[in-house]
Amino acid sequence: MRRALASLLATAVLATAVALDTSHLEAARDLPAPARDGAYYDAGSPPPAKVELGRMLFFDQLLSGNRNIACATCHHPEHAGTDGLALGLGEGATGLGSERRTGADLAPGVHGRVPRNAPALFNLGAREFTRLFHDGRVEADPEGFFDGGFITPAKWKLPTGLDNVLAAQAMFPVTSPVEMAGQKGENELADAKALNKAAGPGGVWDLLAQRLRGVPEYVRLFQEAYPAAVRSAADITYVQAANAIAAFQTTAFRADDSPFDRHLRGTTPLTGAAKRGLDLFYGKAACSSCHAGTFQTDHEFHAIAMPQIGPGKADGRDASYYDATGEQAFLEDLGRGRVTVRARDHYRFLTPSLRNVALTGPWGHAGAYDSLEAVVRHHLDPVTQLDRYRLPQGLLPALPRVAELVADGDALRQTWLAPVRFAAFQQRDAWVQSRDSLRAAVAAANEQPVVALADEEVADLLAFLHALTDERSRNLGHLVPERVPSGLPVSD
Repeated sequence: MRRALASLLATAVLATAVALDTSHLEAARDLPAPARDGAYYDAGSPPPAKVELGRMLFFDQLLSGNRNIACATCHHPEHAGTDGLALGLGEGATGLGSERRTGADLAPGVHGRVPRNAPALFNLGAREFTRLFHDGRVEADPEGFFDGGFITPAKWKLPTGLDNVLAAQAMFPVTSPVEMAGQKGENELADAKALNKAAGPGGVWDLLAQRLRGVPEYVRLFQEAYPAAVRSAADITYVQAANAIAAFQTTAFRADDSPFDRHLRGTTPLTGAAKRGLDLFYGKAACSSCHAGTFQTDHEFHAIAMPQIGPGKADGRDASYYDATGEQAFLEDLGRGRVTVRARDHYRFLTPSLRNVALTGPWGHAGAYDSLEAVVRHHLDPVTQLDRYRLPQGLLPALPRVAELVADGDALRQTWLAPVRFAAFQQRDAWVQSRDSLRAAVAAANEQPVVALADEEVADLLAFLHALTDERSRNLGHLVPERVPSGLPVSD
């Protein structure tokens, strides 16, 4: 009898222990799987010749209309794959990061700020990233609506042969007048864009391919990267260039060796504040409801009442700016709503990955926050923080002058905005946030619930976010080539 009782007690103790272990395993299931080579295109190792071609193209100003700006200008390794600015200054400006300024020359001149924050590039070479840009306007097309294989602003005109959505994304900055193409009358790319001609003979992409065909070193690099497809210069296409740029980004901006990654792999567990922050992130703070999965994004769109600064995307129909200044401009940014044309998608933006988030500020689709703590607190109580937000002094680089195109008979010429109009132009930076009705519309779309955290818990959450930093990403200067095939200056 005693033996039977002892056996029952032992069984009960064992069952309790097993139950405790099972509970621990259940909690662990909330954490994502660690990143592996197989998560990336080409198992994380694209052909070296293709990567090297992409590296040259990424840093070469030859891809811009006026040969004065490269992909790397706004996505520079020294600035963690961004430009370090809330809203960038693209075509017509000079310098990098916080030193970037409007040029002294009228042509090309800066015609305004880039309306959205330059997205970080980390891990975009992972297959799970099927939507790109803040509004997701470039995305995979699994239903096969378009021959090109992707849903993009080019629709059915997108060329075929693109390797992946990251390559599809690389097709578009070169067509943007404010980013890389320049203004009508400045160069042949800008003129093609003004005619809404990106694809086909004489389009932006064809003109860029012609430029590349004229550089002997690029012909050699394309032949090495695509030995079966490129037998002579005439075989070079911009689709091949975009594929190479994507291959470079896949390897150059891979970041999956942070303390959090090592925690997931079981090699070095997080401890202290970072571990407490992890528990909050995947528990009470509910951050993982959107920032889920291996790279901490659900790849969906959410409205969280993020402040909008800058010129917006010419969305909406609010006439308050015109009424006050006489300038004809709409200044809202409807986010995903401008892509789907659905009111329920207004002010929704794509959930960003949080890897290296401590390195990639300012944060928000318009870069409204230059403090990681401030953007965390915004997530905890979006509407309150939206109403409290004021554009910080110095967050946006000063624009001492802005150019515009004006009609001169049958031609166009550039001129500086007159002082009165320039003063009105500068009001755009804070217009949406300063208007009660426009701010209320952003607030009304908010879908993020309030989460109450003590200051100590916020500090722990920040410690965890810093534990998402891959230390290798702090200095990526080795990616910058000493020279590029075109012979144009390299932004270093």
